[in-house]
This record gives sequence, structure tokens and C-alpha cells, in this order.
Amino acid sequence: MWYEILPAAGLMGVFLAMPGLSLIYIHRYCNGGKEKRIARVTYQWYLMERDRRLSGVNEYFRTKGLENID
Repeated sequence: MWYEILPAAGLMGVFLAMPGLSLIYIHRYCNGGKEKRIARVTYQWYLMERDRRLSGVNEYFRTKGLENID
């Protein structure tokens, strides 16, 4: 019957979703718990450069709170 294909379809769906989901967790691990930021327009690039300058460690994903910025 038609329901015999459900296990195979479910298994294929899981295997197709694994690369995308694993990439999210790899980026979180590599970037200190935050997701990877992508600068698609110039304004976003300027914001990333500002965050890199304000962090004090030259990495945009390690931010200081507003109370620590001089």
C-alpha cells in the first residue's frame, strides 16, 4: 500500500536535512556560540568592522557589553 513508502521517505528526509543542520552547529561551535554573520551589503560590513574594533580581541563574534566600551 501507499504507507509502505513512509519509512523510506522519512529516512531520506533525515539524510537530506543533516548537512544543513550540522552546518549550523559547526558555525556555532567555531564562532563562540553565535551563528555566522554574513555581510551582504556595505552597511552590514561596516557594522561587522565596528564590532571587531569594539571587541578588543579583533573578532566580531566576541562582543563586550555596553558597560565595558570605553
